[in-house]
Amino acid sequence: MLGPMQCLVDARARVGESPVWDAASNRLFWVDILAGTLSAVDLGGGAVQSWPLPGAIGSIALCRNGDVAVALPNGVHILSLTSGALRLLVDPEPDQPTNRLNDGKAGPDGAFWVGSMDDRPVKEPVAALYRVTPDGRAERKIDGLLVSNGLAWSADGRTMFHSDSRGPWIDRWDFDPRTGDIANRTRIATLTNEEGRPDGAATDVEGCYWSCGVSAGCLNRFSPDGALLARYPLPVPAPTMCAFGGPDLRTLFVTSLREGLSDAVLAEHPLSGGVFMMRTEVEGVPVGRFQHKG
Repeated sequence: MLGPMQCLVDARARVGESPVWDAASNRLFWVDILAGTLSAVDLGGGAVQSWPLPGAIGSIALCRNGDVAVALPNGVHILSLTSGALRLLVDPEPDQPTNRLNDGKAGPDGAFWVGSMDDRPVKEPVAALYRVTPDGRAERKIDGLLVSNGLAWSADGRTMFHSDSRGPWIDRWDFDPRTGDIANRTRIATLTNEEGRPDGAATDVEGCYWSCGVSAGCLNRFSPDGALLARYPLPVPAPTMCAFGGPDLRTLFVTSLREGLSDAVLAEHPLSGGVFMMRTEVEGVPVGRFQHKG
């Protein structure tokens, strides 16, 4: 199912995350959460461009007008890639100073879905998942989370997958791509550290859910009902998120982290923190754009 994995960018990211494919520019965007850096690599020539930002970046969504929505600790901001200007769109959690925004993705409804996490070492279920609309409204959709993660949608936009990395579980929801309403929550998997706590994820056109097992150095592919179809070992111990891209959406990109790995582990896995790519036999589901128009 997966071809050989190669390192696309030796990024040495502290916490590489949120890979997003941009077909229009033939670039892959990703972030280093703790460094507060957004980067993009040109798949044609390999050139990398970066934008430093004033804080940890949980996730991004490409906007309809060419800007980028970025989830910073104090809210969702809109970044102009041309000028570097940054403006606040909405802060979903002004009353939660110990939380920060984490995994997010543009949904089939044109909204930016972004979750939060308890950023303290000992975590409590005080985080949530939000639906952020282009006009700057943030609607709380799921409460009682520790670390919101793993957002991905089916090809028809009628199923949403969502995980909690410290749950550690994966849920499936019915999704209305017109309104963004969710219903019929179903727990499809609960995972151990050895199996791979669920981190960032993507979906393919067969309806399957690809989850990075950040604690087990693997990529898990689940059926829509949660059956484990395949577990692929990766050349880094802590993969963080995957995304389909390339002209035919059959290239799978995977980010990874270095933060917290021992010197011995880094000596064995020196490319930790890099961005990787490999070919797949199945086509991925394209990710939409945030319908923000500026």
